Amino acid sequence: MRKGYITVFLTLSLTLILSLVFTVIEGARISAIRMKFECVADIGMNSILAEYHRELLEQYDLLFVDMSYGGSRADIGNTETHLKSFIQKNLQPESGAGYGGVRDFLAMEADRAEIRRYSIASDEEGRVLKRQVTDYMADYPLGALLDKINLGVSKVEEYGFETRDLEGERRSYEAQIQQIGLPQQEVEEGVYEEIPLNNPADAANATRSSGVLNLVLEDPSQVSAAKVSVDDYISHRPRMQGTGMCAEAAAVSGEPNELVFEAYLFEKCGYYGHESNKSLLKYQIEYIMAGRDTDWKNLEYVAKRLLIWREVANFTYILTDSQKVSLAQALALTLAAVAKNPELAEPVKYTILLAWAYVESLQDVKTLLSGGRVPIFKTASDWKTGIECLLNVRGSLTADSGGRGLNYKDYLQIMLFLENKEKRTFRAMDIMEMDIRRTPGNGQFRMDACFDTFQAGLSVSSRFGYSCEMTRCYGFY
Repeated sequence: MRKGYITVFLTLSLTLILSLVFTVIEGARISAIRMKFECVADIGMNSILAEYHRELLEQYDLLFVDMSYGGSRADIGNTETHLKSFIQKNLQPESGAGYGGVRDFLAMEADRAEIRRYSIASDEEGRVLKRQVTDYMADYPLGALLDKINLGVSKVEEYGFETRDLEGERRSYEAQIQQIGLPQQEVEEGVYEEIPLNNPADAANATRSSGVLNLVLEDPSQVSAAKVSVDDYISHRPRMQGTGMCAEAAAVSGEPNELVFEAYLFEKCGYYGHESNKSLLKYQIEYIMAGRDTDWKNLEYVAKRLLIWREVANFTYILTDSQKVSLAQALALTLAAVAKNPELAEPVKYTILLAWAYVESLQDVKTLLSGGRVPIFKTASDWKTGIECLLNVRGSLTADSGGRGLNYKDYLQIMLFLENKEKRTFRAMDIMEMDIRRTPGNGQFRMDACFDTFQAGLSVSSRFGYSCEMTRCYGFY
């Protein structure tokens, strides 16, 4: 009887002990499921980031994931498929339910991998891209560039480089001459013709239709002949949209800095005289400013704008140079005397001064494109052309790699800073697309298919009846 009593007691005790043991084991299973889910989610989301675009990093030092993965279909669903696959492989590294015949203690399966938020490079007018650029350029010394930009912008505003209409002023003086009219002389009985004015300004102005590059380049045929179809690129086509940065990324990311972005563009992009061998368009900075489909048109746009800036500066200066004004006035008086009409002297003087400033400006642009320097506002010692150059514009221009003041790059930096910020950003992304598409396997690359942060909703389940969910935000920040 005593042995039977002890057996029943042990049986009841073992029941309680085993219940406790199984409860502890089941609690351990639940904790292990949660811990493994945390680890696998971290591995999976970091694996997504590990698929960053290699060429984009190599050429532009940017970390983005291309959700087309080199294919023709760019969709966040591709990344969701990759993420779920990474999670599933880490939940069950080997096929089957066990490992070497041992039963899987957790038996977990990936149920869902949903990307809820993701920040595309072009989101918020390119702010996502510029945020990453700002982080990359964090140690760039901006002092000298800032001083140059501030000085240049102040001069542009002071002298009205972008607002003064010298072309209108020139036409106004020419209209005054037409209104005054030229006297006529009888060349034969009953036949009269105007006495020619022979204004040298007319000869100089006749070259305006020749095109600035044809006038200032030693050999225009050496200009790059590269051509693109601009409609293929992000600044012209409808763009994909992300959802912007998730809160975690926004909280630790730096604010985009436009000056830093400009410094980055000059570090990564080529321009006339400093071309990049890897690029499709050789004059990339000029494209970012002009947005035209050929290198010629982009360079011509910048050269014309430089010419306008220099004309305003040179005309402003020449009016303060009493010696040059006296030369123009003496010539105008002589022409008016020959034409037998003293009223012509004043408007003719100003057409001469305007034409002289134009010829000097052509010389400035030629100097800049030759690698020389030109100050924003000149002194008498900086002036290169004489009044006689108006009669032979082409022959009077000379290549000059010396001088003082700003060089071509300096002028480009001031001009680029004044460009519309949104256009500048998206044209810069055009350049990135052009260059990346030239590399193997990237023929359909799109900047608006690239993301750098993402927020995912994940869930897993176990065959033992448990499930877990979590939301995480990962990215390059």
